[in-house]
Amino acid sequence: MNHDEHCDALEVEIERFASTFETADTGLRVPSCPDWSVEELALHLGTIHRWAQRLVVTRAPERVSSATMNLDLDPVDATWLRRGGESLLATLRNADPDDSMWAWGVDQHVRFWSRRQLHETLVHRIDLELAIGAPWSVEPKVALDAIDELFQNLAPAGRFSPRVRELRGEGELLRFTSIDTSASWTVQLLPEGFAFVMSSDVPHVELSGPAADLFGVLYRRQPLEGSDLQVVGHRPLLDFWLSNSALE
Repeated sequence: MNHDEHCDALEVEIERFASTFETADTGLRVPSCPDWSVEELALHLGTIHRWAQRLVVTRAPERVSSATMNLDLDPVDATWLRRGGESLLATLRNADPDDSMWAWGVDQHVRFWSRRQLHETLVHRIDLELAIGAPWSVEPKVALDAIDELFQNLAPAGRFSPRVRELRGEGELLRFTSIDTSASWTVQLLPEGFAFVMSSDVPHVELSGPAADLFGVLYRRQPLEGSDLQVVGHRPLLDFWLSNSALE
């Protein structure tokens, strides 16, 4: 997916979140984010949209805390969510995706933010649907892009997700395969960390199945048990990866 596709998909996710929030009980707890209520989840997402918009509009060369931005934090409702989302989208669509700027991930360009905000919003839309007991879904194309983005940015995420730094080993190979798209990622655990590699060797463990289920499990929004995923090989190694690779 490219910058324009990320923006188009982000527009859909913003509206889906806002329209679901309109009728949700804001006091419900969010099972996938147990410290938050539905209202706190919405506040977080709307604030992140406004923070990212400010970063992009100024092409921030370094991280700027949202606390210093005097962001619009009106009462949290669907109108407030849509207003922040529309401003973010307008800024992203009017920006050159190749412009350099700060990002916490690998890709230090505007395009990092269209991709990151799509998947941030997607994951929290699913959080909202889980909170109200509604079924969630994601298109395979978007699910694959989300998985790829997670893997691309996992190492730098160790700065704020300390368990990521525990992902070390002695050369073990893990493979993650989407059977409905034939996409596959292989990671090798090394003494100094981990690396995604091209390898035809049989992995120590492989997790495979539909892209949506793979996305749900890797982003910790769906338990492995009860999914349509298959584990072949050393299950404790997979459990080790899943326990330490969540973004916090």
